[in-house]
Amino acid sequence: MSIQQTQEKGGIRWAAVLPLLVFLLVTAFFVWGLMKGNPRNIPSVLIGKPAPTFDLPALAEVRAPNGQPVGGLSTAELKTPGIKLVNFFASWCLACRDEHPFLLALAARKEMPIYGIAYKDQPEKTRAWLAEMGGNPYERIGVDLKGRVGIDFGVYGVPETYFIDERGVIVYKYIGPLSEKAWREQVLPALKKARAQRQRQQNAS
Repeated sequence: MSIQQTQEKGGIRWAAVLPLLVFLLVTAFFVWGLMKGNPRNIPSVLIGKPAPTFDLPALAEVRAPNGQPVGGLSTAELKTPGIKLVNFFASWCLACRDEHPFLLALAARKEMPIYGIAYKDQPEKTRAWLAEMGGNPYERIGVDLKGRVGIDFGVYGVPETYFIDERGVIVYKYIGPLSEKAWREQVLPALKKARAQRQRQQNAS
């Protein structure tokens, strides 16, 4: 085999191997980034923007914490005074089991309205799950059977929780199961910061 043939053969090998090496390098950086960062800190492009327009039917045969039948959920309910919590959940979501006791405790404290969106879940399974988990913490529950509202919100896994102000604007998003620790150390400081920023904007206008 001539030197030219050897060089050509070596070039062909590198041409085949190089894309694989690039792929492995990019994958390694991606994994390293996930390990280094906290996925719950991934910012939402909707922060500071109005919540998507939607109108979801209620989860039938379920009562709210006040004993009344739960209503559905739409954009109109989000444009009311104060901060509202909108929680995407599902009966098939294992992490939602960890979160549910905290939501029940939060509902009992009545710190803010708690609304739920049953994400890609059959209504009968959602009802059975709420009964199994000890009750319903949500004042309203919208049924997002096809997951279209979740797509509009940018949901890529449940549970995910959005905090929406009186303008209907999303001021904070929490990814993963809420807990007392997360509420105290992450949610409340973020909401306080959002309120302060809103006050500065009002004073400047």
